[in-house]
Amino acid sequence: MSVTRFGVSLEQDLLEALDAFVQDNSYANRSQAIRSLIEKNIVEKKWQCNSHVAGAIVVVYDPGKNDIVHNLLDIQQTHTKQILSTQRFFRENNLCLEVITVEGTAQQLTKLSDEIISLKGVIHGKLIMSRI
Repeated sequence: MSVTRFGVSLEQDLLEALDAFVQDNSYANRSQAIRSLIEKNIVEKKWQCNSHVAGAIVVVYDPGKNDIVHNLLDIQQTHTKQILSTQRFFRENNLCLEVITVEGTAQQLTKLSDEIISLKGVIHGKLIMSRI
C-alpha cells in the first residue's frame, strides 16, 4: 500500500498531547499514532452504524468461584453464531484468562460482551472489535 505525505498544523498543547500519546503507547513516530487514531475512529463509527465486525472478548476470572465456568459455557452455547473460538489460559495465581473470538454485528457483540463481562466472578473484561 502506498503512503501519501501531508502536513498537519496543531496547537502546541495538542502537539504535546500527541507526543505523550506516542510515548505512552510506544509508537515509533507520530505518523503511526495518527494512523492508529484514525483507524480507531473508523472502527468506532462502524460500531455506531451496527456494521459487521470481528473481535475478541477478553475476560479474567477465578474458575473456582461462583459457577463462572458453567455460566460462561451456557452463554457460549447460546451464541454459536457469533463465537468462533475460545482459548483458556490458566495462570499461576489461580486465575483464568479467556479469549473468546467473535464475529457479528457491533450491536450483537456488544450485547454478548456485556452479558459475559457482567457475570459474577469476572474480575476484568474487555471487548475489542475491528472492521473486517
